[in-house]
Amino acid sequence: MHRFSYLMLVTLLFFSSSTLAEKYEITVLATNIANFGGFGEWSFSALYEGENESILFDTGWDDNTVLHNAKILNKDLSKVEKVVLSHWHFDHTGGLLALRNRYKNINENAFSQVYVAEGFFIQRYMHSQHWPNGRKIIGTSEKTTDATGPEPIGPGNFAFSADFKKAAETAGIEFIEVKKVTKVAPAIYVTGPVRKVSESRMVPDHIFIKKGDAFKIDPIVDDQSIGYMTESGWLVMSGCGHAGLINTSEVLLEVDNKPIYSALGGFHLYNASSARVDKTGHWLKEKGLGLFMGGHCIGITSAERIANIVGLDREKLSHAAVGSVVTKDLEFIRSSVE
Repeated sequence: MHRFSYLMLVTLLFFSSSTLAEKYEITVLATNIANFGGFGEWSFSALYEGENESILFDTGWDDNTVLHNAKILNKDLSKVEKVVLSHWHFDHTGGLLALRNRYKNINENAFSQVYVAEGFFIQRYMHSQHWPNGRKIIGTSEKTTDATGPEPIGPGNFAFSADFKKAAETAGIEFIEVKKVTKVAPAIYVTGPVRKVSESRMVPDHIFIKKGDAFKIDPIVDDQSIGYMTESGWLVMSGCGHAGLINTSEVLLEVDNKPIYSALGGFHLYNASSARVDKTGHWLKEKGLGLFMGGHCIGITSAERIANIVGLDREKLSHAAVGSVVTKDLEFIRSSVE
C-alpha cells in the first residue's frame, strides 16, 4: 500500500472511530412528572453530558424548573455552552434567559450559543382563553386589529418574538439559525426544519400565524430534533415532534442510513388516532427501534402501544420523568415514579 493511501486510511478510521466513541449520558431535567422534590410541569428539557462538553436540549417552561431540578440532581449546568431549542413554544423556551443569567458570571460562555430552526422567530398569536393558566405574558395586552381576535404570543414568557430575541441577545446569547441538518458537536446533529413527507404534522389548532389580514393555523415549521449517532444507531430526541417522528427520522436517515435505535422525548401522540400511533409503531419496528423513552406530550398509552407493536421488553421501555437517565451504554436509570 502506498504511504499516502495508508495515511489516508488511518486518518479516516481515526475520525470515524472517534465520532462513534463519543458518548453522552442523557438526563431528563423537565417533563410532566417528577419525584424526590423535583418540579414536574408540561414541558421538556434534557441534558447531554459528554467527555468534553455538555449540551442542553430545551429549557422547560417556568424560569426555575430546570434550575431547581438540576440542583436536586447534582448537575453542574455551568458547563453548558450550547443549547438546542426544539421549537418556539413557551414550554420549551421559558427557562433560557434565567439559565443564561444564572451561569454567565461563572462561565461567560454558559448558554451563549442557541440553535434554532429557520422560522423560530415568526410571530404567533393565540386567543387569551388558551393562554397558560389564564395569565398574561410579558409585553402583551396589545390586541390585533380585530378586538375579538387572537393576541400575540412568543417564545419564553414574551408576547413578541422580537422582544424575546432582543432580551436574549442583550444577555449575551447568540442565536444560530439552522436551515438544514447541522452537526453541532461530536456525534450530535440538529435536523433544522423538517419537511412533511411521510405523515402530516401534529400541530395545535389554537395557535396562529398571520398571512396578510388573515390568521392561519401555525404549521410550526421551526420544529427540529436532535439526532445522536450511537454505536447502535440513531437516538432521536424531540421536544414535541410536531413535524412527526417518521418525517424527522427520515431526515437523519439521509445523513446516515443506520437503525433508528432509540427515540426519546415528546412526540405529540397523546391525542393521536390509533391508526397514527400504529403507523408510527410499525415504522419504528421496521427501522430497528430497541430503546424507547417517551415523555411530555407522547401520552403513556401511546408509548405503550408503540412498545407493544415493536415488541420491546420492559427493560427497554421507559416513561420519562425528571431524573430519568439514559447512560452512555444506552441503559436506563429509572426515576422511582415509573
